[in-house]
This record gives sequence, structure tokens and C-alpha cells, in this order.
Amino acid sequence: MNSSLNKQFMKQEYFKWYSPHVHRDVEMLVFGHRGYPVILFPTSMGTFHENRDMGLIESAKWYIEQGLIQIFCPDSNDRASFYNKHVHPHERIQNHVRYDKMICHEIVERVRLNTGTGKVATAGCSFGGYHAANFAFRHPGYVSHMFSMSGAFEIRSFMDGYIHDDVFYNSPLEYLKGLNDQELWRMDIVLGTSNWDICFDANIKLSDVLESRGVGHWLDVRRDRQHDWPVWKEMFPHYLSRIRFT
Repeated sequence: MNSSLNKQFMKQEYFKWYSPHVHRDVEMLVFGHRGYPVILFPTSMGTFHENRDMGLIESAKWYIEQGLIQIFCPDSNDRASFYNKHVHPHERIQNHVRYDKMICHEIVERVRLNTGTGKVATAGCSFGGYHAANFAFRHPGYVSHMFSMSGAFEIRSFMDGYIHDDVFYNSPLEYLKGLNDQELWRMDIVLGTSNWDICFDANIKLSDVLESRGVGHWLDVRRDRQHDWPVWKEMFPHYLSRIRFT
């Protein structure tokens, strides 16, 4: 049978619900009718439809239409957490912790059973790369693949000098040095960047930490590309090809 007959046009669904973790309505777009679940975070303070509007979803269209992946695009919570200068840093980090719990318990735990491994992939561009990495490293038992594109991995600059365990345990450059969950060593990790990327140094630092722990990963350095959507739209479908589709 011609495989093209089995192809479906890219399905898009909209979801909205009240989250008991972040205490507000959450919105999410889901692309695809079946396949390996990919949690795709927006950039800094981005919306649930940003990755669609900027063409990142379109770059993965073939995988979606073939039923190989489903992409889940949740809301950001950055305006309430890291970028909320109207509240104390303690409340900022607690708002992020609540967001992490929302992603984990309200999305990932529901969709991860769509795979034989019971895991998901996480991905994101720019500060979405931080969210993808931080969630994956905090919950390695739930994540099989982590694709960060021009990510930044340090949050101390958002905390105005505030020191707290929740700040430490949401700073991958810090807590990875002591993390011993064996699932981390089973994860497929990609750090995408370029020599012109404003987050180039951040990716080098994270790669060095992973290297020091013997954690396998791919530091993908593209040549002469800016920190922007064109290179991310090249990276994303390339990285998706690393998933073992069943």
C-alpha cells in the first residue's frame, strides 16, 4: 500500500482548563493525531501558540502528518515567575515550581503512556530551551529525549541574589553536578547552538558539566547563525529524527 494513503493532514486541537497547581486557566495546542509525545515550550514569556505562529510546528509537519509525533505546546508561566519583578524572588521561584508541577502532573503524566517507554521528549528554543532542559533533568524518569535550541540554563540572574533550595534545584548548571539518577545517562540530550548565538557560552558550560559527569550528549554548534527562528526551524526536524519511532 502506498504510504501516502495513510498520511493525515496536520491535526490541531485546542485545550483550556483550570490548573490547581498554577491557580489559573492554562491553554495548550496539540498537533498531530498520534505518535511520540513531544512537549514543546515557548520562548521567554511566549504564548501557547508562539511555536505555531513562528513556523516551528510547520518545520515538523512531515513527522506530524505521518503520525510519528504529537506536539504539545503549553502556556508559559514566565510572567508570573522569573520575569515578575513585582513580587519577592521567593514567590517568583515558587511560581515556577508550581508550573513545573503543572507540566508534570497535568500534561506529562497523562501523555507519556502513549509510548512504549512511558516517556516523552522535551524541546524548546531560547528560554524554552531552559524549560525543556530543566524539566528533563529534574524528571529524567519521564524524559527520553531533550532538545534544547539556543537555551540558557542559569536562573540566578532572575533572583536578585535570593538564595533558596528551590533556586538551586532549578539551576541545571548547579544541581547536575550532584545528580545521580541513572535515567539521566539513558537520555538522548542535544544542545543546539551556534558560534554567533548569544547563548553559546551557556551551552558550552552545560556541555562541560555533562561531560564531567560522563553523560553522553551532542553539542551541535552551527556556523554563523543568529539566535533566531530560522536556525531553530532547521534544528528541530533534524533533532526529531533521533527519536526511535515505534
